[in-house]
Amino acid sequence: MGRIVGIDYGLKRTGLAATDPMQIIASAIETVPTENLIDYLKKYLEQEPVDAFVLGHPKNLDNTATDSTSAVMDFKVKLEQTFNLPVHLEDERYTSKMAMDAMIRGGMKKKDRRQKGNLDKLSAVIILQSYMESKGF
Repeated sequence: MGRIVGIDYGLKRTGLAATDPMQIIASAIETVPTENLIDYLKKYLEQEPVDAFVLGHPKNLDNTATDSTSAVMDFKVKLEQTFNLPVHLEDERYTSKMAMDAMIRGGMKKKDRRQKGNLDKLSAVIILQSYMESKGF
């Protein structure tokens, strides 16, 4: 069984998370500059078997598209074409707030919380965990 990779796609940087090989636990991997994302994923897939991607799907509270939605959908197509693996969309509303709350509850220092990369990685974990819970993993 391969891992599932969660992606919190951003125009500048992207947070990544992955399941363990048994697809039980989601853990943060890295925050990568978006321009290097495909190359990073190619190297990751050379080292780890991956069954699917879960991509955060940005939506407004009223379920309409955000300014980022078209970029995410373009990236989804690129992922599917590059890796020939399923790409599942997962609602990412509130993930940044949930990630910030988790960092505060976890006792992360304010200096570390200010690093946007930490927020992106944790958001990717939340997106992936949400997908896993909705699918009964």
